Amino acid sequence: MHPDDPAEQQPTENSPVRRTIDPASAERTIGRHRAPEPARRGPIRSTPARVAVATGVTCCLGLIGVVGARSTGQAHEPLREALADRAAAASEQRASRDFERSAPPVAVPVTPIPAATPSPTPARKAPKKPVRPKHPRPVAGLDQRQMDNAKAIVDAGLALKMPRRALVVAVATAMQESDLYNLASDVLPESFDYPHQGSGSDHDSIGLFQQRPSSGWGTVAEIMRPAYAARAFFTALREVPGWTEMSLTEAAQAVQVSAFPDAYAQHEDRATTVVAALV
Repeated sequence: MHPDDPAEQQPTENSPVRRTIDPASAERTIGRHRAPEPARRGPIRSTPARVAVATGVTCCLGLIGVVGARSTGQAHEPLREALADRAAAASEQRASRDFERSAPPVAVPVTPIPAATPSPTPARKAPKKPVRPKHPRPVAGLDQRQMDNAKAIVDAGLALKMPRRALVVAVATAMQESDLYNLASDVLPESFDYPHQGSGSDHDSIGLFQQRPSSGWGTVAEIMRPAYAARAFFTALREVPGWTEMSLTEAAQAVQVSAFPDAYAQHEDRATTVVAALV
């Protein structure tokens, strides 16, 4: 080649390498794989064809982005409207709930109802025994002193759990012996040392039943007490065999051993009336 031909010129250390690119070959190589060229020294100058191709590619990509953005915006428009409608409905519903709950419920105090307590069943009290007066009203023609002595006889019999028949026998016996008075004895001056309601003269017989200390009925002081004299009589009567089957006269005579055994029967009716009033 000619030494002045650029292709035949050899590069020197101070002169850069310059190469020209054929536009036709550049177009043929776009979009295909090419083997990597050896590293070039110095800057690569762009040709007008390469600039035009790059500009065209850039414009195509921009156009595709604009069209895609418009299509995406149109596709998302119904979804945005639906979301906006749902948000508005939820806001209205929340507002209605807030309105309903604006007035908090007022706590009404509840007054506790007291539990019904069963009323205790009143305990039945045993019927009280009638209390006999200290000085019962006289009956059967007796005075108060006689009635009080009759009461002392009945009380002693009840304490010994004697039957009513024994009470009638004892009262009738005292009616016959002392007329229901607590008598002292003129023969026994000691008897006047104790409370008494008159006196007799039948030996040493004293008290309501005219019992004799010399016969073992007790001391003068004991016999002059109506309660003791009555207990002594009931104790002796209880020791008489079959006395409950005897007549009043026979039962009284079995205890008293009187010289006039038939005199007791005349007092049976009055004694029965007195005992009924006292029991």
